[in-house]
Amino acid sequence: MAKVKGGKAAVAAQERRVMRVLEDSTAEIDQQVNGAQDIAFEAMEATGKERLALAAKALQASPLCVDAWGILASEAPEGAAFTLELWRQAVAAGEVMIGPWRMAAWRGEFWAIMETRPYMRARHGLAFELRRQGQVAEAVDTLRGTLVLNPNDNMGARYVLLDWLLAAGADAEAAALHAAYEEDSSAAWHYAAVLLAFRQGGEAKAAKALPAALGNNPHVPGLLLGRVPMPAEAPEYYSPGDADEAAVYCETAAEGWRAAPGALDWLARAVPGEPAPPKPRKRAKG
Repeated sequence: MAKVKGGKAAVAAQERRVMRVLEDSTAEIDQQVNGAQDIAFEAMEATGKERLALAAKALQASPLCVDAWGILASEAPEGAAFTLELWRQAVAAGEVMIGPWRMAAWRGEFWAIMETRPYMRARHGLAFELRRQGQVAEAVDTLRGTLVLNPNDNMGARYVLLDWLLAAGADAEAAALHAAYEEDSSAAWHYAAVLLAFRQGGEAKAAKALPAALGNNPHVPGLLLGRVPMPAEAPEYYSPGDADEAAVYCETAAEGWRAAPGALDWLARAVPGEPAPPKPRKRAKG
């Protein structure tokens, strides 16, 4: 680190000089990354060896191509240490590409600015892989930071974060997050309100929140309680109030319901219906 003589004015002048160098390099970096990004977009549409080859080609064009790193990470085995390092590399490349001055200037507007989208995708992928590998605290913190960068939450990070907080029993933070997006009319927000009410006020309070949730999406209890089987694969698209929306919610929210003692038993009593079908018994070997 350089020592600057001459007091605050000299320090400020040296800071401006360094910043000018960084800003002057931005245009060239952006041009290189934009070319690599075009190749990465091709890779996103490809499969198999072609997908990997195009990701490698994008990285050759620019090692700061965040989506290329993300493609490699998404193709690597889930749960492997190598995979986690690839996601970390994707995030690190994004931070270098954007630069500290733009990270600060664009804070709160990420995703709305096109250049930030690969970085935001990388943060999302990193968070999921961190949690998959048991690094829950860092995964949660990664999503917290994502919402700070983009409070409008175009990617839906709040839904995952809320589910993870409820699964961890972090009721106070979960309630604060829920209140921050109180105008959200999704099934996820309605049923999270029911679960939060149960955790904070018991059955009586939860019962008051339940009718609104059922009116919003009546398919959730059946899936949560196992009366209706979850689809083999998560739906790619859904409409408000339909069974696919319920399945998307239950995929990440079920853990939070299971983590609240008595919550599912209460829900089963509060929403009468057919019990879950018995699991088939294994045949005894003769």
